[in-house]
Amino acid sequence: MDTGRNGVDVACKQCQCHCEDTRTAILYSLLSQDLGQGGGSCGPAQQRCLCHQRRTVRLRTPHATCQAASDVLVKTVRFMRNLPSFQLLPRDDQLLLLDSCWAPLFLLGLAQERVAFDVMETPAPSMLKKILLDGQSKQQEPERTQPTLAAVQRLQCCLHTFWSLDLSPKEYAYLKGAILFNPDVPGLRASLYIESLQREAQRALQEVLRPLHPEDQGRFARTLLIASSLKSIPPALITDLFFRPVIGNADIVELIAEMFYEITSWQAAPASRGPL
Repeated sequence: MDTGRNGVDVACKQCQCHCEDTRTAILYSLLSQDLGQGGGSCGPAQQRCLCHQRRTVRLRTPHATCQAASDVLVKTVRFMRNLPSFQLLPRDDQLLLLDSCWAPLFLLGLAQERVAFDVMETPAPSMLKKILLDGQSKQQEPERTQPTLAAVQRLQCCLHTFWSLDLSPKEYAYLKGAILFNPDVPGLRASLYIESLQREAQRALQEVLRPLHPEDQGRFARTLLIASSLKSIPPALITDLFFRPVIGNADIVELIAEMFYEITSWQAAPASRGPL
């Protein structure tokens, strides 16, 4: 990750974190070092000042990374489509689960495909551009939000944690099922049935884990705990980082729903047409 070490250090010395209260900055530095030693840090950038953490970033290789992310999203939709139990749910429940669970399922897909990515700081607009566009700002749509370095690092930490687990394809499949069938999503009509599907997926995951890792009795609970941390990653961050450069202002959930039902109808079309 290109953080521009010299430029950032100079900027940090002039930022509010240092100008307002030097003692607060020193305390933050000490706490950051303690967190890093405890394993909570995934990079040296987390030990710098808060201003650096709030800086916005973008993908270093947007074309390749967005293509890889799009491939993972398609595989995620196909995973849901290929689950007969999901197909049997009422359409409204399908849409609610899609809306609620697409982001953690996508992150599991990134982890399974081992999609690594790098970011760079977003260049600030020049003073001339700000002056020229100032009169037009009220007539234009608001600028898109940009991911912050801290948010992206948190996402990358989740991916690295999953990579350290080295899950098998079966483990990923059952874990995805346990996340998808979430009975706690508000408004579900078949919540009891969905809860039974979640328990079934968790039980299948546990049965797979036992022969693969007989010496690791806590792996099942640890895997579920780490999977629950994926819900802390905002869907808006995933959208802005991986898909906004491609889809613009389109609603990602609407696009996913269109993909799901288009694929499903395409799959059923040959059977409905009958023999030629």
